[in-house]
Amino acid sequence: MPRAIAIETSGRIGSVALVDGDTILPEARFQHGLKHAAEIVPTIDRLCRARGWQPRDVEHLYVSAGPGSFTGLRIGITLAKTLALATGVKLVAVPTVCVLAENAPPDARHVLIVLDAKRDQVFTARFDRQDHAWHQSEPAHLDSLAAMIARAPKPVHLIGEGIPYHAKFIPTNGSVLLAPEDAWRARAAAVASLGAAKAARGDFVDPFTFTPIYIRKPEAEEKREMQERGLA
Repeated sequence: MPRAIAIETSGRIGSVALVDGDTILPEARFQHGLKHAAEIVPTIDRLCRARGWQPRDVEHLYVSAGPGSFTGLRIGITLAKTLALATGVKLVAVPTVCVLAENAPPDARHVLIVLDAKRDQVFTARFDRQDHAWHQSEPAHLDSLAAMIARAPKPVHLIGEGIPYHAKFIPTNGSVLLAPEDAWRARAAAVASLGAAKAARGDFVDPFTFTPIYIRKPEAEEKREMQERGLA
């Protein structure tokens, strides 16, 4: 594998990992919100300097593409596009739901991703394990957790930072299991692994046209459009 940088900014804790050949190096983490913007570039610079890398030494950049935090995704993806345009590094978009599925416990057979979308809705996807690999049975979309649970094979594991916000919809009869809490956030190490696999298949994106996977518009934009239509 080439030298690469993996970026994850979709959740409350961001992270960066480097890929050097066949090795994914330990990731560095930073806090959410404005910390993403303030810390991500110094973090990348520090990690690359520790390896003796110059900008021209990085061949690929793997970035978590969403859904997730609107602000976090904008920060991570804007940085990725800027680096691609400035240095010529090849860009790979990795869906965040796939990144989260990599956190599933070894015994999990079915997984639902749970990211809070407010209004009793979730950004979600369903994965089923087939031949020791995750198959995406339902792609990322907006739904209710109750509806997702109702049609999922059982037992099913839940993964994602939206779990606490939708606890009232989770049955307690043993058919729905929660992944360990430290598995609820997406990690740059998984972005690196999945990104490298996509890069090996030549699955790169154009930095000019690449946009985050938002599923729906940000709440502020929806409110503005409703006001313009006289509905709010």
